[in-house]
Amino acid sequence: MRLDIYRRAETDGKFSYLAVPETRDIPEEATNTDWEVEARAVEVADDAERIEDYDIDNLNGQLSEKGYAVTSVLH
Repeated sequence: MRLDIYRRAETDGKFSYLAVPETRDIPEEATNTDWEVEARAVEVADDAERIEDYDIDNLNGQLSEKGYAVTSVLH
């Protein structure tokens, strides 16, 4: 699958990341935050459960449930 990745600045110079399928816009509930484009059309295996570079866990579960995936609060 191909995903667009967005980021937003957090405290201490860290970032949160949002992954959205390439054909979709950022969902309405997430547009009230200042997301900036990090990468477009990132290739990820269809069965991937984690995107290591962006600390996104439960990728397919989040995409199925919400239509997007965000950085895990554990990271």
